[in-house]
Amino acid sequence: MVDQVTQQASEHATVPAPAGRVAILGAGNMGGTILAGLLRGGREPGDVVVSARRPERADELRQRHGVEVLGNVSAAAWGDTVIVAVKPRDVAGLLAEISPALRPGTLVVSLAAGQTIAALEGGLPEGTPVIRVMPNTPSLVDQGMSVLSPGTHCRPEHTERAQELLSATGKVLQVPESYQDAVTAVSGSGPAYVFYVAEAMIEAGVLLGLPRTTSTELVVQTLYGAATMLRDTGTHPSILREQVTSPGGTTVAAVRLLDDQRVRGAFVSAIEAACNRSAQLSQG
Repeated sequence: MVDQVTQQASEHATVPAPAGRVAILGAGNMGGTILAGLLRGGREPGDVVVSARRPERADELRQRHGVEVLGNVSAAAWGDTVIVAVKPRDVAGLLAEISPALRPGTLVVSLAAGQTIAALEGGLPEGTPVIRVMPNTPSLVDQGMSVLSPGTHCRPEHTERAQELLSATGKVLQVPESYQDAVTAVSGSGPAYVFYVAEAMIEAGVLLGLPRTTSTELVVQTLYGAATMLRDTGTHPSILREQVTSPGGTTVAAVRLLDDQRVRGAFVSAIEAACNRSAQLSQG
């Protein structure tokens, strides 16, 4: 089992046995992402089933991935691990629907934002092992950050099983549930902040006379390269920034203006606001 607050840099899982049969309830963006990641990671289509509300979505999943599409109850009864990937507002109804069908010992992994472990456990049979997860959208390209918190009835093997599944779409981190609102604000919503900055940088390039395609390529590669440096060097971002910031140069002029406009403080306040909103949703 991973130690708490210890990042896992594991590669894609290639042995599906620890998780047994996996049922994914909800075939939207995140459910579809997890499904595709599991299959790319080596899991056989026969080891996974999925539920989908719309018939056309069900047909698409069968044709694209070769998996069986069942109703919620049938899928939950079949799976050794049940991944809840429906919208948060639909979770309570789904749990009430599938609870009578769950076999003892079935692991339930929830990807629904704002759904606490207590709420999940309260909607399931007594003793059901539950794991709460906050994923993010880079899971679509196997570069996601999934943060899990095990519930009251989880044993180490349950946490390992969830880690094995989630590592198919990126990295996995385990934290106490009390951190989940901050996790939601930093990494769950985090891609939106990066896209916001990218959008501004691209528009600035266009304003300065660059063709939009050129500006976009410059910004995307610059962000990708900077993120790779952060990950691969382990160097503090302040040091990396200073290495670019020559005395009297162009970068220091830009950074000074950003500081004058209190951009750093605005980002901190924005992330704090996201954390507060996550806490409100968890309570509501």
